[in-house]
Amino acid sequence: MATQAIRVPMSGPGDVSGVETLFKNKTIRAEDVIAILAKTEGNGCVNDFTRGYSTFAFQTLLAETLGVSRDEAGKRIAFVMSGGTEGVLSPHAMVFTRSRKSPGESNGGKRLAIGVARTRDFLPEEIGRMSQVQEVARAVREALRDADIEDASDVHFVQIKCPLLTSERIDEAHRRGLTTATVDTYESMGYSRGASALGIGLALGEIDEEKLSDDVICKGWELYSKVASTSAGVELLNCEIILFGNSTHSSSDCIVGHSVMKDAIDREAVYTALRSVHIDPDSKDKSDLSRIVNVFAKAEADARGYVRDRRHTMLNDSDINSTRHARAVVGGVIASIINDPMVYVSGGAEHQGPIGGGPVAVIATVAHNN
Repeated sequence: MATQAIRVPMSGPGDVSGVETLFKNKTIRAEDVIAILAKTEGNGCVNDFTRGYSTFAFQTLLAETLGVSRDEAGKRIAFVMSGGTEGVLSPHAMVFTRSRKSPGESNGGKRLAIGVARTRDFLPEEIGRMSQVQEVARAVREALRDADIEDASDVHFVQIKCPLLTSERIDEAHRRGLTTATVDTYESMGYSRGASALGIGLALGEIDEEKLSDDVICKGWELYSKVASTSAGVELLNCEIILFGNSTHSSSDCIVGHSVMKDAIDREAVYTALRSVHIDPDSKDKSDLSRIVNVFAKAEADARGYVRDRRHTMLNDSDINSTRHARAVVGGVIASIINDPMVYVSGGAEHQGPIGGGPVAVIATVAHNN
């Protein structure tokens, strides 16, 4: 099984020219594409329609290239779009391919393996509750099998695109005499992200099921996954899951590793993530940084109102949502370390790493001496 990960810049939410060029140049085959993950330049909030626009554009490209309907392309390939490129973050897409026609053993050790899966559609009253947690856990286990990863400790990042509540979806539940986790549409993004993250933790054995209930979602912050990255959007009703790990069944030229940031300015965690893929951030020779395919991270404004014992005001800004502040901060920290602002940072880290922090993962090509 050969897995590829390629990063391409985007000039706008509908720009698919970079991926189209990869097809035309025969760098990759459309038949081998299993997932596309992108950062778009919207606000990342409930009304961020750049995510749906980008999904539509990429689905259309793949449908035309494969000679299938757009719906069929959507079923074959996981499309995960995350809005918000505040600060220096640069819009881009990650294309992931997999060919099972290649040899099933790696060239030495464990290499990058990717699994994809989907949940069923959720009813409004299920979003942000245990129904979502349990269904996500089922789908994550499916993605683990799809990646041919036998040990959950070899999983280093799980990206999920999950649904949110709109006023129409809330009203629909109320008409049936049911309640929703919240009636605040923006707040529902956090509940959905949190439930999805807890589902990842449950599936990978990070969290015991007996500790989980509706009451701990977005409240019991001591429960979290160290590899979860979840992003909510209005453009879907189910969860799209992309799982990244290393497997002996992969012949990829890449590996993935991770660490966990304790807060938004935790440079040491980024260094640790780089070292996990055999890149020395302290080396005077910075050429090794060219091996980085991309860095993926979660960001959030610490709910306690402090970073390193200094008061922050991200949660008190009524003009700009706190997730936008947090993405800008974490994006700047990572960009300053790897000398590249084209990195993937997703806002809102409920149950994704410790409160105020979040996972950070690195995909890199394998060094010749490793």
